[in-house]
Amino acid sequence: MTFSFTILRLNMSNDVIVIIGAGGIGLAIARRQGFGRTVLLADHNDTVLKSGLQQLRDAGYVAEAQAVDVTSRASVRTLTEAAADLGKVTQVVNTAGLSPNMAPISKVLEVDLYGAAVVFDEFERVIAPGGSGLIISSMAGHMMPALPSEQDHALAFTPTDELLDLPFLKADAVPNTLVAYMLAKRANHLRVQASAISWGEKGARVNSISPGIIVTPLALHELNSEIGDVYRAMVNASPSKRVAPPDEIAVAASFLLGPDAGFITGSDLLIDGGVIAAMRAGKLPTPG
Repeated sequence: MTFSFTILRLNMSNDVIVIIGAGGIGLAIARRQGFGRTVLLADHNDTVLKSGLQQLRDAGYVAEAQAVDVTSRASVRTLTEAAADLGKVTQVVNTAGLSPNMAPISKVLEVDLYGAAVVFDEFERVIAPGGSGLIISSMAGHMMPALPSEQDHALAFTPTDELLDLPFLKADAVPNTLVAYMLAKRANHLRVQASAISWGEKGARVNSISPGIIVTPLALHELNSEIGDVYRAMVNASPSKRVAPPDEIAVAASFLLGPDAGFITGSDLLIDGGVIAAMRAGKLPTPG
């Protein structure tokens, strides 16, 4: 272990990759992207964070940990400062999120919509020229019918700290947590487009990935809940007829974060095994 760790140190650059969310997808991306870089792993859950950090260090990665609450601008700013202190921040990946079955409407919107926008804001300040950002969104952002153009514009360009005050995001305007989740994920795609402009002024890119059903603890939580049959119906109706491991998302993330995707910014990559295609073909009902 000492020998391999020494070799890794010899091959290290000054680059820092920040992974927000120490779950299955976050760790898969950290493993794929972290060799030769310093990985700064962040999470709100201290137990999950410590476990993820230990896994990376046991595998020989150079990794540090930082607690973060994406719904707190001060907390995210502290994370950006910690990242900048470690070296040149070249990649930022935000995998933090709550599913519809994990929290009430207000909390889903706060974490998945507002928190995502805060991360875009704060890391824009420290991202290095040539750097890239990525948010792990969800296929749910492609499920709901088109929003009115004024709502799309508001989700994309409203100042972050005013987002949750938008009338159509108020609790009495959002019927359930699933709709809240779909709105948040649609907002992720729109904020990526908006952020591509301001990040581009720093010489950096930003994109999103919208996964389908990926085998993570969060997905298992959903599959074992009262809405598990809905997820199984999605798998059965999809052309691929399967779920996917986190490593498949990490492969796509590696492409979008790296130089081969240098002409891609403001985009969303849907990786769902064809669930949305099945929905468009009428093989699945549109949720809501």
